[in-house]
Amino acid sequence: MRRICGWLMAAAIAAAGLSGCKPSDAVKHSGDGNTATVPTTPPASTVQFDKATLGMVTGTIRFAGKAPEPVKIDMSMDPVCSMTAGDNFAEQYAVKGGKLGNVYVYIKSGPPAAMLAGGPTPAPVVLDQVGCKYVPHVIAVVRGGSVEFRNSDSTMHNIHTMPTVVGSQPIDISQGPKGAPQVKQFNQPEVMIPVRCNNHPWMNAFINVSATPFFAVTDADGHFGITGLPAGTYTLAAVHEKLGEQTMTVTVEPKGTTKADFSFSVK
Repeated sequence: MRRICGWLMAAAIAAAGLSGCKPSDAVKHSGDGNTATVPTTPPASTVQFDKATLGMVTGTIRFAGKAPEPVKIDMSMDPVCSMTAGDNFAEQYAVKGGKLGNVYVYIKSGPPAAMLAGGPTPAPVVLDQVGCKYVPHVIAVVRGGSVEFRNSDSTMHNIHTMPTVVGSQPIDISQGPKGAPQVKQFNQPEVMIPVRCNNHPWMNAFINVSATPFFAVTDADGHFGITGLPAGTYTLAAVHEKLGEQTMTVTVEPKGTTKADFSFSVK
């Protein structure tokens, strides 16, 4: 399922100062790499824009070449997992028809006013434990947003996050079989925070915390969409847990839709 994020504010500020280049110059690649960083300076205020002028970026993440074969996971250390969960495969490469799922796509930089855009606090994003794996494998929240951790399995699980940004505290909590959900807030922007289960070493997921409400995670068909963008030129980043980060420059026209595709491969 496609995840599309972007919250709009109702008041009007002229967007002319944020206008960009011609449509033919709308997308420019700027390379790739193995590491990812995000801005960590908190916004000073919330800026409002005329919603009638807002645009969007949509695209597809492609996987070039042959995808690695899925690795089947041995869950015999926990009889509940091995007897009730069925087959379980590692999810590092969610490739379908040459398209790549579970890629975090976000606006990394852009016009200063646009990067301060805000909106109402969204509902918590759910990260469940189902069939002795985390579902979904990759999620994203806006800074200040929350994750609701659930355990839908009939076995004990553990949620252990391992952030690396200074000031971001790890989470290390246990949840009993079908235990009550626990909600935790995330206040420091960071890319691909690992989530592990201390009880089941094969379980892993990733949480992304965006400095702005402009982000998405690609669906099973590799598609993404980011809405509510003021006109302007931005750096768009796509991050995969194994294949690193790629960026490109995109220009969003007033009320326009900019197409931005990425291609990843195993090096």
